Amino acid sequence: MDLHFTSAAPTPEERDAVDAVLGDASDGSNTSTRERRHLLLPVLHAIHARAGWISAGALNYACERLVVPPADAYGVVTFYAMFATTPRPPAAVHVCDDIACASAGSGDVCRALEAEYGPSGSWSEDGRAMWLRSPCLGLCDRAPAALFTLAGSEPLDVQIAPIDPGRAVSLLAESGPVTITEAPTHVGGAPRRLLRRVNVIDPESLDAYCEHGGYRALTRAFELGRERVVEEVLTSKLLGRGGAAFPAGRKMQAVASAPARPHYLVCNADESEPGTFKDRVLMERDPFAIIEAMTIAAFAAQCEHGFIYVRGEYPLAARRLALATEAARRAGLLGNDVMNRGFAFDIEIRRGAGAYICGEETALFNSIEGKRGEPRSKPPFPVEVGLFGKPTLINNVETLANLPDIVLEGGAAYARIGTDESTGTRLFCISGAVRSPGVYEVPHGTALNSLLELAGAIDADAVGAILLGGAAGGFVGRSALAMPLSFEGARAAGATLGSGVVMVFDSKTALFPVLQRIARFFRDESCGQCVPCRVGTVRQEEALQRLASSPNDGATIDLTLLDDVARVMRDASICGLGQTAANAVVSARTLTGVFPEATP
Repeated sequence: MDLHFTSAAPTPEERDAVDAVLGDASDGSNTSTRERRHLLLPVLHAIHARAGWISAGALNYACERLVVPPADAYGVVTFYAMFATTPRPPAAVHVCDDIACASAGSGDVCRALEAEYGPSGSWSEDGRAMWLRSPCLGLCDRAPAALFTLAGSEPLDVQIAPIDPGRAVSLLAESGPVTITEAPTHVGGAPRRLLRRVNVIDPESLDAYCEHGGYRALTRAFELGRERVVEEVLTSKLLGRGGAAFPAGRKMQAVASAPARPHYLVCNADESEPGTFKDRVLMERDPFAIIEAMTIAAFAAQCEHGFIYVRGEYPLAARRLALATEAARRAGLLGNDVMNRGFAFDIEIRRGAGAYICGEETALFNSIEGKRGEPRSKPPFPVEVGLFGKPTLINNVETLANLPDIVLEGGAAYARIGTDESTGTRLFCISGAVRSPGVYEVPHGTALNSLLELAGAIDADAVGAILLGGAAGGFVGRSALAMPLSFEGARAAGATLGSGVVMVFDSKTALFPVLQRIARFFRDESCGQCVPCRVGTVRQEEALQRLASSPNDGATIDLTLLDDVARVMRDASICGLGQTAANAVVSARTLTGVFPEATP
């Protein structure tokens, strides 16, 4: 491979950051890293955490060590919103201005920062800090939210929620280490199965996890054997909880029977759907359950190696998962001989870097492999050709978290919970106009109004609209309050459960600005690989802007354009982002008073 480098050289600190990931390069050899392009993303994170941005010199050195063309690596760096290729100060405050936080007052926070420092991207006068607007940070239950980052020899990433204008301004003024008292997310509902240990045990203690039933399921899985575990998951009729609702047992069975080796297991923890935070809660408050569930899935599907891909805006989740994997490894629960059963399986953690599209499974594979996180065409499907071109079992956090109960109780017992088509319980992320936002666990089939009552929602007559499934989902009105929350119930109502978002807007909330923010989100997050999505998301946002500024001038044309764009994106986009980017806008058309009407 012919590599062409510029004359830019790394600083000693940048060199040390790269070497900390790849090992010492004092002998001048790249042999040990020649086949390790998959370490590009961790290397970029290390540079950014040390320097606050990624310079040409640092990128040159990383590419030299990994034997990756710098132009190729530059395309990767610029793909992710959390990486900067121009100088930045060490400290940064990222303020969420997405729909949940905007409704909770993030506009006041942004206005205070603008008044003190200037628009988004502005530095403090001493050059030590800056602030930026951010899409959803997954802290909708405690909105408005911010993420504070501090680069240096002891880098720091801290979630701050709720945040007020005064605190935001002081963070930039201090631009140093901060101490945050962790505020756990409220959990509710019954029966609590996936949430039973959340806010109950010390999430960093393996002993506490085992005292509350931990690793009994893995022991039982070894007793049952691989084929029986797969059978139990098939019998349970567990459907994926990430939005696609594909039968989990069929995926597991397909990977287990795939002849190519090795097999990989991927936990999709890139929970970036605006309004969604359930996976974050599981990772932060019950991380060992995710490690155990992955080990069960790996045993059943004969996977030798696993990855957890955690969204970059979840520093606490990534830290606790890292602690959990280390503790499990020390205890013989991961490694070359898990539980002395002759089964080898280990897990690596990968942090995303601010790309919603990486929630799509094949884009996630590309990201782990050190490439731009762009979706692949399917077929072939991941169960045949997935990560590194090998059979791969990929599920999201909540889906995997159901496996221990299925193994312990049996698939038939699990299938008796919920409805015939939608078995088990479901986690819902409730935010907005409710008294107790948080994660609620209820059996599938529970009525929407019953769920809202648990969260202390406003009176039914005061409900303006409810966003189900996140930005890629859709709006429903008061007429849907009796809707059963099941896959079939949502389909019958023309809605979707998606990733479990339930965001409540009261009747005083103007929804049109919410639609504009959703449209801007999809325009920003489109990877640009296919024309229907790349162009369609821009045209959708432009049409909404015109309707907002001149509702009676050409409104009929713009409304027709929105319908046409929605149809093209749905039918011709390569992945789910483009296929669902117009869902919220289309669904809002059915709600009275949301869209400006054209003058006859």
